[in-house]
Amino acid sequence: MILTTHPKLKTSRDKVESGERLSFDDGLLMYEPEIPLNDLGQLSNLVRERINGNVAYYNINTHLNPTNVCIYRCVFCAFRSDLKSPKGYLMSDEQILERGREAVENGCTEMHIVGGLHHLKKFDWYENIIRILHNAWPSLHLKSWTAVEISWFEQLLKTDVRDVLQRLLDAGLGSLTGGGAEIFHPEVRDQICEHKADTEKWFDIHRTAHQMGIKTNCTMLYGHIENALHRIDHLDRLRTLQDETGGFQTFIPLAFHPENTGLSHIKKPSALMDLRTMAISRLMLDNIPHIKAYWIMLGVGTAQTALSYGADDLDGTVRHELIYHDAGATTPQVLSIERIRLLIEEAGRQPVERDTIYRQVIRDANDFSKWEVGRSVEELVNS
Repeated sequence: MILTTHPKLKTSRDKVESGERLSFDDGLLMYEPEIPLNDLGQLSNLVRERINGNVAYYNINTHLNPTNVCIYRCVFCAFRSDLKSPKGYLMSDEQILERGREAVENGCTEMHIVGGLHHLKKFDWYENIIRILHNAWPSLHLKSWTAVEISWFEQLLKTDVRDVLQRLLDAGLGSLTGGGAEIFHPEVRDQICEHKADTEKWFDIHRTAHQMGIKTNCTMLYGHIENALHRIDHLDRLRTLQDETGGFQTFIPLAFHPENTGLSHIKKPSALMDLRTMAISRLMLDNIPHIKAYWIMLGVGTAQTALSYGADDLDGTVRHELIYHDAGATTPQVLSIERIRLLIEEAGRQPVERDTIYRQVIRDANDFSKWEVGRSVEELVNS
């Protein structure tokens, strides 16, 4: 039974209870300060359990950032480096393969690969990263590159996105990450990342990927210079493309970390804003199956609480994350499987290990590094 009582939410509540889609104005209303966060939590939890039951997902994964040298100078980024800066680095093939070996030996099913756009490296270098990892460790799903990187590859090859994606698929690409979305509205995007792939390009790349059968994630970076209108506009655009293609697996709201960026004067979003954005995301994105509480950015406690505010996924063990730690994240560099499962159980949810495309992972009782896929998440939820 829904206990929401705030009178301004009655219309939105009735829509949620009946399964009707919320409007743009409904989304704006939910960001108004007088709307109780607890009311949004109850509503988002109703939708969360309608889609994913009591299950909360995690995976065993690692990150790979092959270089931090980047041609772009996004004002919100603390990770990038100039070519000649002491901070700059470029990983060798041997280092990349070693990271893959470490991942597989530690039971990882996924490697998340993103990095800088090194202006002295040709497309072949980026393609080779996928190829050598896939050839050496074929069981490792390579969730690789943002739309911004794919757009850069188009420029390097002087070809179209479909050709770029096909070459990456042939090399061993598994799926695309959702990064580079930031905020779609031009009032904000033109200020924080004016030179990189624009909103139309981001959507063109993900649309094409979906048409080719490539699953992707999607994100939103919030808590900087944007406001509620920009956030709801962002969610509405994602929902529209999902209506068209159905190719988004997971939405990840990313809390901005201002330290060491060009926006260091901005205070990072509070846990209350994190939970409000999580809940509103679940309510607005009625056609995207999963909402992730990325503990690296939210903090472990807030991510755990988010499992009652619309989120059904905590991400995973996340070894070797650099991008958000460079921006001041104080979360651990890695979480153990035992800790993740305990966090989920403490939140009253059922922990289920998944692979990148949301199939249950079943581990070999005698060798943790060996695994096979079981039922799909839909079968799990409906069982």
